[in-house]
Amino acid sequence: MSWEEVYEQWKNDANLEENLKKQLADLEDDPEKLEDAFYAPLEFGTAGMRGILGAGINRMNIYTVRQATEGLARFMEEQDPETRRRGVAIAYDSRHFSPEFATEAAKTLAKHDIPSFVFESLRPTPELSFAVRYLKTFTGIMITASHNPAAYNGYKVYGEDGGQMPPADADALTRYVRSIENPLKIEVLTEEEVKHSGLLHIIGEDVDLPYLENVKTVTIDQDLVNEMGKDLKLVYTPLHGTGKMLGERALKQAGFEKFVLVPEQAVADPNFSTVKSPNPEEHSAFEYAIQLGEKEGADLLVATDPDADRLGAAVRLPDGSYQVLSGNQIGALMVKYILEAHKNAGTLPTNAAVLKSIVSSELPTAIAKSYGATMFNVLTGFKFIAEKIQQFEEDHSHSFMFGFEESYGYLVKPFVRDKDAIQALVLIAEVAAFYKKQGKTLYDGLQDIFAEYGYYEEKTISVTLSGLEGPSKIKAIMAKFRNEAPKTLGNVPVVQTEDFKKLTCVNVDGTVTKMTTPPSDVLKYQMADESWVAVRPSGTEPKIKFYIGVKGANQKAADDRVAELEAAINEITAE
Repeated sequence: MSWEEVYEQWKNDANLEENLKKQLADLEDDPEKLEDAFYAPLEFGTAGMRGILGAGINRMNIYTVRQATEGLARFMEEQDPETRRRGVAIAYDSRHFSPEFATEAAKTLAKHDIPSFVFESLRPTPELSFAVRYLKTFTGIMITASHNPAAYNGYKVYGEDGGQMPPADADALTRYVRSIENPLKIEVLTEEEVKHSGLLHIIGEDVDLPYLENVKTVTIDQDLVNEMGKDLKLVYTPLHGTGKMLGERALKQAGFEKFVLVPEQAVADPNFSTVKSPNPEEHSAFEYAIQLGEKEGADLLVATDPDADRLGAAVRLPDGSYQVLSGNQIGALMVKYILEAHKNAGTLPTNAAVLKSIVSSELPTAIAKSYGATMFNVLTGFKFIAEKIQQFEEDHSHSFMFGFEESYGYLVKPFVRDKDAIQALVLIAEVAAFYKKQGKTLYDGLQDIFAEYGYYEEKTISVTLSGLEGPSKIKAIMAKFRNEAPKTLGNVPVVQTEDFKKLTCVNVDGTVTKMTTPPSDVLKYQMADESWVAVRPSGTEPKIKFYIGVKGANQKAADDRVAELEAAINEITAE
């Protein structure tokens, strides 16, 4: 069917939800926007789906949520009855229509006689991961668009291990979702029918308490926290999202007494009215926290994104101003502290392992090596970290100590199998307490690490290519890098090219090694000076990302090298 025919199908549907009907009427005289809303179904991939709210098959609305859930229900019907009866845990964040989408998912599952366990109110993504494991459900659904602007919402599916679905299951689920031709015709129970079906279970404190009990295990040196927790001045902003309730409780139970919440951003607000984007990766998200931090003389500022799976931090500089740390810098501080604290306590295992994504900094690798720990590199996506943790638990080959991605995602303890900003909040406070006891800030701690291991610097360049031509432009850029692999970048020879799609590692002498990761559309170039560049399309947004990593003799040398590599990337993409 053409997009015009699909549009007419929606326009003429007598039962179309009233709000969406009004939106279609408003779009009637704007063919460009209509085409964008109907030209293709919203992409459903390994991380679920994410998109702009509105009417159409390329938008997030109750019908696209029903379609995704119908696909999940059909996937579950392929399992045995006992597995199916384990049901689905469902959580949602503070975004527009998040509660409604959670309800639609439950109504769709109930039509297939599948139980759902729905949180009574908004909850962080990591608690959904925990709930799947704790309640032993077969899958989980998280309604969230993570750190995207207010116009977005999304739908993520979790496997029974509490991690996002692994590729094989995700591919099978995707086939079921895409086989549904008309989402308007999906049958669901009414809310009243669901309530009386015995299939809807409302959950809340009965899951919160065991989750928070597990969070207690994140603290490594309780004596340190008991001593310094009453003095450490911490400012926390949940950026209008889900982090406040559990984050506040987690800090208090750990022993941190002098933290203050940014009042304007402690209120759940689907419009994220005080920030342009509720993303702790962006410095502007810290504007209110910095103002309060300066007033309070805070040692550390921390922010969690709307679904509280990512954490950002800003540290006080010697002049009293604040510097927002990169995700890699936070990861380095955490790795260093975890391994040092366990070494001092005599609890560092001989088979200690740290996990990170292939586009994250090599500084934590150098740190891990210095403590005799093994660094494992996995594909981007926390499900690959979760899979590795599962492997360690089954074969007892390594002891998981920490996992992270440069995009501000961290996991300390594996009772959750996704990035967990509540755990990270408690740990970063402990790290800050460690340095405060020495009369230092986290900034000082980072400088100590650079002095010991070298000056590592990273940069991520994210290029958005939305609209009808966006996907083809992204494919063309990837094809150019793949087919015309650069021999030098920033005037330094490329000594190794890794193609994670072809699973080939080509060295400068022409020798080819077969890679063992699952295939993924990522290219990575290693240079002779230990710098590297990676290129990959985003799995959830119309973006292509370029990652740069360097090591310099000092900060200026590292900054200059990043600038050279960025110029080289711009030159290639401009040709």
